[in-house]
Amino acid sequence: MGSRKKQMADAIKEGNKQVAFAKLNNCPTSPRKMRLVADLVRGEKVEKALNILKFNQKEASSKLEKLLLSAIANWQSKNEEASIEDAELVVKEIRVDGGAMLKRLRPAPQGRAHRIRKRSNHVTIVVGANNNTQS
Repeated sequence: MGSRKKQMADAIKEGNKQVAFAKLNNCPTSPRKMRLVADLVRGEKVEKALNILKFNQKEASSKLEKLLLSAIANWQSKNEEASIEDAELVVKEIRVDGGAMLKRLRPAPQGRAHRIRKRSNHVTIVVGANNNTQS
């Protein structure tokens, strides 16, 4: 491996140490409802985001709170020597994508049937230290 290539690889490796992510797949909530809660914490500091999720009334907030705690634990395992308070962790990215749909039929008047789509979603949270990128 050339020296420039090794330097770039080391820089990328060091940059990846500053971010950690957690995924929640096939959560049985519609993506639209989950995005309402996800938009509240996007770009916030981790402590504030946890408070927002803890005191929010929506059902999706409890699932996102557990996922955010998991992302924080993942960051902590990558950076064992650093403390969370000093790093000023921020929710850099939160993505809610549609998951699998369960299709059901509900009886309707005059012998017809209406299709019911029970939606699910996939959520990805990326947290990172704020000391590199000031925003």
